[in-house]
Amino acid sequence: MSELVSIIIPTYNTEKFIESTLQSVQKQTYKIWEMILVDDASTDQTVAIIERYAQKDDRIKLFKLSKNSGNGFARNVAVEKATGKYIAYLDADDVWLPEKLEKQIDFLKANNLPFTFSFYDCIDEEGNNLHRRVEAPLNLTYRQLFFCNYVGNLTAIYDAEYFGKITLPASQKRQDWRLWLTIVKQIKTTKPVPEPLAFYRIRKDSISSSKFKLIKHNFGVYRDFHGYNFVSAVFLMIRFLITQLFIKPGYIKKI
Repeated sequence: MSELVSIIIPTYNTEKFIESTLQSVQKQTYKIWEMILVDDASTDQTVAIIERYAQKDDRIKLFKLSKNSGNGFARNVAVEKATGKYIAYLDADDVWLPEKLEKQIDFLKANNLPFTFSFYDCIDEEGNNLHRRVEAPLNLTYRQLFFCNYVGNLTAIYDAEYFGKITLPASQKRQDWRLWLTIVKQIKTTKPVPEPLAFYRIRKDSISSSKFKLIKHNFGVYRDFHGYNFVSAVFLMIRFLITQLFIKPGYIKKI
């Protein structure tokens, strides 16, 4: 029996990429899904493009925010609207390979897991393959995740019947990492599908392109989310940076 997968996609001014994202979901070999898009008051043609697809495919559901409220808020709204057994995440500029959902659902069931993710490859703004593959530990523990976000948002999927529908304060940066930490803390360890199932688009204007902002927001995970005092958070951040510099690169492969 195939269970419904709710695909969570927040959008904001992604007219250049959203069609590729929508098409990659429509091409899935696993057909039992609903795509929940929450537009964060885009000022370009993003909404018009989504509406055109939604008119032809009733599995595509668009909700529009009246004012720009941030990616985290839009993602929470989408999760609240979800009705599927599984909740999967995809950003509006990334794309899935056709067998992504099918392989992950099979992997979840075969390994009796309520949460998994996968490897992914990187592309540039024009969709050119950068020949870079991002992998992860084959047995990811909470401690490993505590010092490095090995889970690509575009590959994550969890069982909402097991965990419930999880939302986090929209004001928090690095919401994705906080979400995976919340999940893996409950189950102690998980496994990725050990192959690339998606393409992550590296954009010049993305927040991950700013190293200073990234450090600041990661520090906030230790300070605000975990509740460590300033000194402890500094030491944990040093450990985080050591992991980023000396351990994480070992999981990034040239292909």
